[in-house]
Amino acid sequence: MKTIFIICIIIVIVVLLLSVLTTSKAYQYKHTVDPIKKPDELPTNENDTEKNT
Repeated sequence: MKTIFIICIIIVIVVLLLSVLTTSKAYQYKHTVDPIKKPDELPTNENDTEKNT
């Protein structure tokens, strides 16, 4: 019974550490935003849309 309890505690600690590492890594991620296109750069019809992709 004592060994099962120790194994459970170790598993809980490992899961907690992995969660903290994942969360801290997610907060460090640098998000970027695409620049706003000028009105003359926006596609005007379906043919322009195909050329810009």
